[in-house]
Amino acid sequence: MTTMLLPASRPAPAGPRPLRWTCAEFHRSGDLGLFEGRRALLIDGVILEQGPMNPPHAITLGLVEEALRTAFGPGWWLRQQSPLILGHDTDPEPDLAVVPGRPRDYAGHPTSADLLVEVADSSLDFDTNEKRLLYAGAGIREYWVVDINGRRLLLDRDPQAGDYATQQAFGPADAVSPLAVPSAVVRVADLLM
Repeated sequence: MTTMLLPASRPAPAGPRPLRWTCAEFHRSGDLGLFEGRRALLIDGVILEQGPMNPPHAITLGLVEEALRTAFGPGWWLRQQSPLILGHDTDPEPDLAVVPGRPRDYAGHPTSADLLVEVADSSLDFDTNEKRLLYAGAGIREYWVVDINGRRLLLDRDPQAGDYATQQAFGPADAVSPLAVPSAVVRVADLLM
């Protein structure tokens, strides 16, 4: 009698699955020019591409930076559309991140900020939903969305349990004070075109 050995059964191969990127892979690919001319960001391991920046967005971003530079003064670094590492696989590259200190105080990309600002025209839904939850989950204590079309500032504060406990909207006649510099006053009209 001969004994025949049957091959060991193997689990069926899994079907296609998403390839998740890490921040290191994302940045290395960027260094190699993969995203040249594109506005790429990494959210939960997925690379997203934003459309080209239109003039109202660029102008509003400049106005926001100018107003916040005045409000925050020296000792703060305003990073425009730069990496902000919020985890192993998340780099949302916010429109503006205000971090304490100066550029030479950092050996790598910051992992938090005292204030994050997004300028929203076509991205309002994404900025007020996915990004809001992402920033709250990362413990960013203050998040602003400048709504170009609605001519308002949406302000989120006090991250708790993955969302912000305080959410407010301000119009052009209003003014706000950033949590990190409560003595400063930022007029909403100064942020809008």
